[in-house]
Amino acid sequence: MDPELIPWAELFELPIGEAAPDEVEAPKRQGLFGRLRDKLGGGAQQAISPQLAAIYAPKLVTEDTWDDLEEALIMADCGMEATDQLVDHLRQEAREGRVTSGATLAQGLWREVARLMAPEPVRIPLGGEPTVILVIGVNGSGKTTTIGKLAYRLTELGQKVVIGAGDTFRAAAGEQLEVWAKRSGAQLIRQAPGADPGAVTYDAIAAGRARGADVVIIDTAGRLQTQKNLMEELRKVASVAGKLDPRAPHETLLVLDATTGQNGISQAMLFNDVAKLTGVVLTKLDGIAKGGIVLSIQNQLGVPVKLVGVGEALEDLQPFDAEGFAKAIFAPAGE
Repeated sequence: MDPELIPWAELFELPIGEAAPDEVEAPKRQGLFGRLRDKLGGGAQQAISPQLAAIYAPKLVTEDTWDDLEEALIMADCGMEATDQLVDHLRQEAREGRVTSGATLAQGLWREVARLMAPEPVRIPLGGEPTVILVIGVNGSGKTTTIGKLAYRLTELGQKVVIGAGDTFRAAAGEQLEVWAKRSGAQLIRQAPGADPGAVTYDAIAAGRARGADVVIIDTAGRLQTQKNLMEELRKVASVAGKLDPRAPHETLLVLDATTGQNGISQAMLFNDVAKLTGVVLTKLDGIAKGGIVLSIQNQLGVPVKLVGVGEALEDLQPFDAEGFAKAIFAPAGE
């Protein structure tokens, strides 16, 4: 049975149930725009770059404005290609009389950023037998925590979830997943430390099929994208998933730490060569000025950001909303 493509946002429409005892109680639900603004402190300081506040202040746009804007976007990790696209687009709007001041420049900027980041709604394939989600990334990116939060969210919405503890080299990863499995009601498949990750993947998918699971989430060992032997191991994990279901993995998510900047592009490109990415989960987005990495990934790889993490609470993992993100990062405070 082919899985149905469901908008990620639908998974997050209902409120999370009762938080685990050691979780800080989450505030009332609000959109990505509101939560990002809260996390980033709001106020007059721009989240992506303090330079933007100065660029937006003048009543008239001058030639110097374009140089300042280009510098601010590059410093914010938007990347040269995306920066050129944005500046060229806004220059054209200025020639047509739609951008004349700092205020209209700000509005034109965040609207164009939103357009570039969301060419189409992002969806998750659900309803397979089961849907297999492969989660990859480097150590410290927030991969295991993201898996736990996603499993919690899916089980809250009535999905039966199996988690495969494929990171067999880091004992703490299995322990973390065991905590999340108990917390969420998901079933955990794990083997002894040092076991073959491909074998864990096979067992998890086979168990998911035998137990009627809706979703199997496979954790993989954190690895640097430059470690060739480990990257080949990741290729094997993806291949093993395909042996049980030729369409698996249905979703391959790269968990990327937003603070890594342009190194994140290198990670994404090399991981994409080994296991074809279907989306990115951007973590640690709170309190930083490098949100432009989202635009750079979308521009260079054509891989959409599907989820973002803006904190530690369960509610802080949210579906990516291009317009909300662009407004939170680029729009002047109060807009």
